[in-house]
This record gives sequence, C-alpha cells and structure tokens, in this order.
Amino acid sequence: MGITVEHVTKRFDEFLAIDDVCLEVPTGSLVALLGPSGSGKSTLLRMIAGLESPDQGRIFLTGEDATQKDVRDRDIGFVFQHYALFKHMTVRKNIAFGLEIRQQPRPKIRARVEELLELVQLRGLGDRYPHQLSGGQRQRVALARALAVEPRFLLLDEPFGALDAKVRQELRSWLRHLHDDVHVTTVFVTHDQEEAMEVSDYVVVMHHGRIEQVGTPAEIYDRPQTSFVMSFIGPVNILPAHAPLATPEAASASPEARRVFVRPRDINISVAPTPDTVPAKIQRLTHLGWEVKLDLLLEDGHSLQAHLSREQFDPLGLVPSQTVHINPKAIKSFPLDYAI
Repeated sequence: MGITVEHVTKRFDEFLAIDDVCLEVPTGSLVALLGPSGSGKSTLLRMIAGLESPDQGRIFLTGEDATQKDVRDRDIGFVFQHYALFKHMTVRKNIAFGLEIRQQPRPKIRARVEELLELVQLRGLGDRYPHQLSGGQRQRVALARALAVEPRFLLLDEPFGALDAKVRQELRSWLRHLHDDVHVTTVFVTHDQEEAMEVSDYVVVMHHGRIEQVGTPAEIYDRPQTSFVMSFIGPVNILPAHAPLATPEAASASPEARRVFVRPRDINISVAPTPDTVPAKIQRLTHLGWEVKLDLLLEDGHSLQAHLSREQFDPLGLVPSQTVHINPKAIKSFPLDYAI
C-alpha cells in the first residue's frame, strides 16, 4: 500500500477546495495531480503532507492512519516550486540539513551527500551557494535535500513551474529517470498536461475540487470519461451536435449530448470530395517545423483546427483560402456537463 485518501473534504471559509475525494496511489508509483488553477490539486497534496488538515475523511500512509499525524512524523520529502533553499548554506550543507537535524553520524552524512550529488548530476558543485546555480540546478538541490533522509514518500508542488520551457523539458526527463532509480512513491502537482503525460505512471485529473478521472496517460488521452477531461487533455475541437462534421455519429451517440469533441490530429484532409467528407475552407496555415496547423471554416460558420505531420501535409500542396474536404477518424460525444 502507498497513499490512500478516503472521502476527504476541505473548505476554506465558504470555498469548497476538496469535495469528497477518494484516491489510491500505489507504492513505488509516480502520480501526477493535474488540473487548472483552483481545482484543488495543491490542497490535496498539502493534506497528504500534513500541511493542511481535512475537515472530513482520512488519509492513510502505507496502511496507517496519518490523518492527525504531525508533518514531521509522516516520513515525507516535500519539494516546493520556488526551491526554498537556505541561501547562506552551500549546496552540500543544504542537502545535509535534514540528516544533521536527525543527528546522523558525520561519515554517514558525508557519504549520503556525495551519493546524492552524483544522483542529481551536481557532482563538483557541492561548495557553491544557491545564487551561483541556475534555476534547474537549484531545483535538483531541492530534490536531493528532500531525498537525503530517505523518505517513504516524495511530494512535489509545481516543481518546474518557475523554470523556462527548455529547462522544464530537460528536468521532466531527468525526474522520470530519477524516479526509476530510487522508486520512492511520488506525487507531483502540475497544471501542464504535457508534463503530466510525459512523466507519470498515472494521471489524476481534478476539477472544482473533485477527481474527474484517474488512469494511465494513454487511458486519459484515448478514453476520456467526461467532457472536461476530453477538453483539458490535449488540443480538441468542440462543436455543437448539429454541426455537419458531427453527424450522423453524434446524433445517434446519446440524445442528451450537446457537444461533440474531435482532436485536431484525428481529422483527415483530402483535396477531393467523397461521400464521407464535408467541405471546409483553409483560413490559415501555421508551419511549426514538425507539423502544420490548419485553421478551417465549415460551411455553417463553425471553426476548427486540424494538425498534419509534414509527411501528410507536403503531398497535398495546400494553400490558404483553398477548399478542402474533411472527415474525422475519431469523434466523441458527451453531455455538456461543465461550462465551455
């Protein structure tokens, strides 16, 4: 058993931050709490850590009820977005801090610090101070400090949010490899869909304090269970059920459906009409190197976007204002269960 959250609710005055949430985090897994701002993901993480207390419900760590346990007794390493390093301490002293507080023998502390410097790829930087490091390096120090005491659980709250896009991309891959090396049960908060999909074993999609869906990245993307999950995970076109592209599948999918969802990469483009296609006018072509985005306008006035790889796009010879003929490879229909 890893982390178990049982029917947890948390309010801040009149604001319902967490609404009767249940969650299982398997031992040794890396789980992302994903959602927009205000969805409750950081509040849930802080309750697992013991930094906030639930109004209702219980939290179990390795099968033991930890709901009322002090944060210091939960055997958790916590990493904040803005590092929270001690500016007056060297990298080596920052990493050693938790071990020194626990009065570990000095030889053991030295050996553990050197091991972690190697693990987080900061060998040779132990005598520097935080201001002498890049943002990515400071975040690695924060992770090493959290891991120094060999916690059972590692919690990360938007760990890469303060970094630029290129560094975030590098640290995602590094975090995944680090987790595969240490196998600490890890939960991290992010609002970045790509980050969650790339790094985690399981994604927990949250919205308005509730869990919308839990699954592997492939399950979340390929088999979304709600309109919110479909629209939040990856780009998507949202059209009325009566739109030309939606019929006849949408009309027969469910009588209460009010929207259909089509991913841009699931739209076939051809230059000649067939019985299965509808016409659309190219309003704009955006070349991104590895793919081309097409902004399209249907005859009924609805807009949508299609994404083609360069291998798909180049043979077609498409130009702006050209009329093409489209049909979806996959289309999903949901009741309109949230405000789009």
